[in-house]
Amino acid sequence: MLYILALLIGVIAGLRAMTAPAAVAWGAYLGWLPVAGTWASFMGHWAAVGIFTILAIVELVTDQLPSTPSRKVPQQFGARILLGAFSGAVLGAAGGATIVCLIAGAIGAVIGTLGGAEARGRLAAAFGKDPPAAFIEDAVAIIGGLLIVAAA
Repeated sequence: MLYILALLIGVIAGLRAMTAPAAVAWGAYLGWLPVAGTWASFMGHWAAVGIFTILAIVELVTDQLPSTPSRKVPQQFGARILLGAFSGAVLGAAGGATIVCLIAGAIGAVIGTLGGAEARGRLAAAFGKDPPAAFIEDAVAIIGGLLIVAAA
């Protein structure tokens, strides 16, 4: 079950790169993820929650701008894979399966990045513009991320 959740948090990272680590940090802070005493214990600190939450909000705002580059650009694609792997590894640290969950998170990020780009393109075409598609993607990422962390 933990491996599937790590894959899903990776998908969230593919949709919204900073939402996944923000959700994981909130989960650790609220005690949903038992990371105390592991390498990921810093994620339960208020500073990690604040930093990742601010970065997630900045990403949500800047993604609405017309100049936002495609998520398939190598730098953005690589960043999403790294953040998916990191978020999956934190989930794995809570359950003692860091490496496998790191890999599952990276695979999920690839799926989320490629599938999210396709879905967003179709939603934008259906609405005739991009902002409604971005808001739908934001809602899915935020709600999904919190549900995944709560389930872990």
